[in-house]
Amino acid sequence: MPKQKILIVEDAPDIAGLLQIFFTSQNYEAMTAPRGSTALEMCRRNMPDLILLDIMLPDMDGYAICQALRSNLRTSHIPIIFLTARGEKEDKIQGFQLGADDYIVKPFDIEELHLRVKRALERASFLNLTNPTTQLPGSKLIEEQMKRILTRHDWMMASIGLDFHSAFAQKYGDVEGENALRFVALLLNEAVNEKGGAEDFIGHIGGNKFVLTARPERIRAICEYLMQKFDERVGTLYDYRDRKAGYIVVQNDSGEDVQVPLMRLSIGVLDGTKRTFSDIRELSEAAAEVQQQARKSGGEPGSRIAFG
Repeated sequence: MPKQKILIVEDAPDIAGLLQIFFTSQNYEAMTAPRGSTALEMCRRNMPDLILLDIMLPDMDGYAICQALRSNLRTSHIPIIFLTARGEKEDKIQGFQLGADDYIVKPFDIEELHLRVKRALERASFLNLTNPTTQLPGSKLIEEQMKRILTRHDWMMASIGLDFHSAFAQKYGDVEGENALRFVALLLNEAVNEKGGAEDFIGHIGGNKFVLTARPERIRAICEYLMQKFDERVGTLYDYRDRKAGYIVVQNDSGEDVQVPLMRLSIGVLDGTKRTFSDIRELSEAAAEVQQQARKSGGEPGSRIAFG
């Protein structure tokens, strides 16, 4: 399992350095950002599992950063702990009102801070907020998003499957299989960063299944970008011989060698502006059906898309 990522948003180099060294020694991946704008960009590009956030920063205050993260569907679930010298009651109330998970006043005991970080991460895991492999929003947040869009008529949803993933994991091993899922998650984030907006949502249902909801005017561009970049880069997950051949050889259930193509994406898109659904189950079944249409469609090798 990959290390959990902590983003330390702190402009004081001594404190930032101390925290980075400590959490790295505790087997976390610790990143630092001295400015609010840098922190927001890092969250877009490399989503952390938890954020330690100072309030007094050179370019924007921590309250504004917290508000920006909570208003973006792709970052709204990340646990945020304020770590600040501002200890007045009003400061704490404002932090919690904006959605902070905890509030710690400087000077702090680093072991107590560590316990609070662990508690926040464990609580997020218990609530099933993120998928443990990709750290994308998991089943609970996906369900909440589906309930949200069912009340509106200005959305489209893409059901995304990673085809031939099980054969890839069979040949290259479970670790590389998980890396392939993280590869898709990174490309999904990149696609929404480049072509989407703050209200667009990405989730990892589990296994090789992902979901995307977006505004109707953006979803085609997001999906086309995703497919293009995936097909351009998927070869990097394979060794030279398999990449050149365009397939891998694995054994089927009968023990016979079979050729399996390189992985691709199959994307089924539902148009919420043209169809209505009574509940999440009906929505999920319709999305899976369209995704299977994309998977079974013919044509050139590579990712494919179907609309329903």
